[in-house]
Amino acid sequence: MIQLVYERAVGCGLVRKVVVATDDRRICQAVESFGGSCVLTRPDHASGTDRLDEASDLLGLSDEDLVVNVQGDEPLFDPAMVDVLVREATSSGLEMATLAYPSSNHEQYLDPNCVKVVTDGRGKALYFSRSPIPFFRDAGNEKRTFLKHLGFYAYRRGFLRRFTSLPPGELESIEKLEQLRAIENGFPIAVALSPADSHSVDTSEDLEKVREMVAREECA
Repeated sequence: MIQLVYERAVGCGLVRKVVVATDDRRICQAVESFGGSCVLTRPDHASGTDRLDEASDLLGLSDEDLVVNVQGDEPLFDPAMVDVLVREATSSGLEMATLAYPSSNHEQYLDPNCVKVVTDGRGKALYFSRSPIPFFRDAGNEKRTFLKHLGFYAYRRGFLRRFTSLPPGELESIEKLEQLRAIENGFPIAVALSPADSHSVDTSEDLEKVREMVAREECA
């Protein structure tokens, strides 16, 4: 799965360098076996963002470098998604950006494992939640479109250092959503509309679905 993610990341036209950050030597060995680049980080990080911060130090990145976080459980993401994210991060002038996908899937709208986001008129995040937002009071049984948050992020390296130095916020602790830390501390997040949905592997059922999708791609 890591190899699939890595190869798709390499296919992103606006990404200059792809590196896997991990605290597991076995993953490093697997990455190096297919010719990929890897950095070994400490094992005590509380989150992937903290690991990303250390990896940025190990790579000697400058404060103005743009760091894109693609998680290793996204083996089928479309490389165009990251290009859209990079363009948004660059054009918005903000130090943090993420992706959302317009969806009308009612099951996902109600699912607390599917994070939703609402934005202002300029595309900046107002709030992220596991609850159904916005709440369509007058919708009845009619399906409405919401923004499904996709866990892809871009940060300016200097802001990433600052972000990871902040203590977890109250809303972050309640929702268990790390991105709320930025909003709670007054840092705006640009939200770009993704050209495709993502299919992360969070459960054994997800893994089987992704295996079927990979098999269909290989047969196409």
